[in-house]
Amino acid sequence: MASTNDLKNGMVLKLEGGQLWSVVEFQHVKPGKGPAFVRTKLKNVLSGKTVDKTFNAGVKVETASVDKRGMQFSYKDGNDFVFMDSETFDQIYITPETVGDAANYLLEGFDAVVAMYEGNPLYVELPAAVELVIEYTEPGVQGDRSTGGSKPAKLETGYEIAVPLFITTGEKIKVDTRSGEYLGRVNS
Repeated sequence: MASTNDLKNGMVLKLEGGQLWSVVEFQHVKPGKGPAFVRTKLKNVLSGKTVDKTFNAGVKVETASVDKRGMQFSYKDGNDFVFMDSETFDQIYITPETVGDAANYLLEGFDAVVAMYEGNPLYVELPAAVELVIEYTEPGVQGDRSTGGSKPAKLETGYEIAVPLFITTGEKIKVDTRSGEYLGRVNS
């Protein structure tokens, strides 16, 4: 148990029938009249849904101890993703639903953080940006600016993103794992 006065970003709360909610933002408010309260933005750990919730200041809330572990993606077994714990070398199987959009950027050997609660994987967190090789993209035509200066490119993971026209097949680029945006070339 913790008090609403102790909330921090990233803290996981157990609310409403055992659902897990991660604190995205919080703000202590002391109005001129009436009691103080805490305004929060919470994200459901499993569904990803975000809600705004207000708590009275000093109210007790149940916290969930979520264990975040550094793991390495080993391989894909059928539909499941196999990760290896970087400390114990134990392997765990994680469903595609739990991996979510992170699957678009996963290559064998990539490091990730896996959040566990009571022995069950909740979600997979990748670094903000990863470096991947362009598997295939059409050659850019000089003067072709009708599409706003971008073209589709297939990454080595099989995921397709938009890249600038000057990018060629075989180049290594940096990709934002949160938005799927091209961030720039990687100079080898």
